[in-house]
Amino acid sequence: MRKNSQSLWTEVDRYFIDLFAPADAHLDAALKANRAARLPAIDVSPLQGKFLQVLVKMTQAKRVLEIGLLGGYSTIWMARALPKGGRIVSLEFSPKHAEVARANLRRAGLLRRVEIRVGPALASLPVLKAEGAGPFDLIFIDADKENNPKYLEWALKLSRRGTLIVVDNVARHGSVIEAKSAAPDIRGTRKCLEMMAAHPRLSAVALQSVGVKGLDGFAMAVVLR
Repeated sequence: MRKNSQSLWTEVDRYFIDLFAPADAHLDAALKANRAARLPAIDVSPLQGKFLQVLVKMTQAKRVLEIGLLGGYSTIWMARALPKGGRIVSLEFSPKHAEVARANLRRAGLLRRVEIRVGPALASLPVLKAEGAGPFDLIFIDADKENNPKYLEWALKLSRRGTLIVVDNVARHGSVIEAKSAAPDIRGTRKCLEMMAAHPRLSAVALQSVGVKGLDGFAMAVVLR
């Protein structure tokens, strides 16, 4: 019997998850805690988390900036890949989300590798710049999509030649192609992608993906200078 697309994508994703991102006590506990706290069910998938982990290892990133902490699930994946002395600065709007994330990171033995800053990211980013916190080696943008263009601008200010910038959820379940959409997340995503494609300091690409989260996607750029 021929399976529908979503069923097939999910089964393939679960096969890959079993191979490359099998069940893990601390990651599973983080997802359980997030559900218990009624956080939005928008964590990256296990494979996407492993992808981020591989990127951290591949780039040998020692300084990571995460815009959008939620419950810290993606943070655990990345923090595990940090070299000795490595650190993640993670920005989170919601005090409740940050509290859940701290508990998850503490349980996983990773809280000392992560600095959590609570408040609007667009208020925290200028403070980081003023403190001389950058440049960061890898920047992961996974927050409110309408502000993605502004987050990208700040990412460039906090980067160096060779910094990797990753923007999550750019396919918007296929709605990203709706040029006339008035939805803030679509407009913000499209503008961010257009900026990444045209910016002289960036070499960028966007890819759609399918799997347990349905139709998704990410954009990635390396800073050239």
